[in-house]
Amino acid sequence: MLRIACLVVALLTATVTHADDLSARDGWMVVPTGKSHDQLVSDVKAAVKENGLIVVTQAGPTKAAAARGITIPGNRVIGVFNNDFAVRVLATSTAAMIEAPVRFYVTENADGTATLSYKTPSFVFAPYTEGGTELLAIAQELDSRFDAIAKAAASSQ
Repeated sequence: MLRIACLVVALLTATVTHADDLSARDGWMVVPTGKSHDQLVSDVKAAVKENGLIVVTQAGPTKAAAARGITIPGNRVIGVFNNDFAVRVLATSTAAMIEAPVRFYVTENADGTATLSYKTPSFVFAPYTEGGTELLAIAQELDSRFDAIAKAAASSQ
């Protein structure tokens, strides 16, 4: 019984600490970089500000896991939006505001580099058809800003 318990603990630890790096999927942009996790997080925040959006939320399990004695790769979700977009989205669809803030995802890769990922705003807001062409136009405007943010964050030194 002790052998089985040890095997289960070993398998769970391996699963939690060694997940695969992110890869492309429908509706996502995935931008591998040569930067460290901490540097990419910092560069994303700076690029968000430079592109007229605001960091509204941040969350990540890395530090809390470390406090529990568990080492996991760097992992941060950064929610961005601004009040102008919020008011405009609400004018088209109350339900669509559940998607705000729209998020960037910074993950540390096995080799110590970091990847920036995000669901495109057009993909995020696509289910809210009641918003019509106005919501589509807002989402496309956000797509442009998210693209600019990703390019700036991935390339800045």
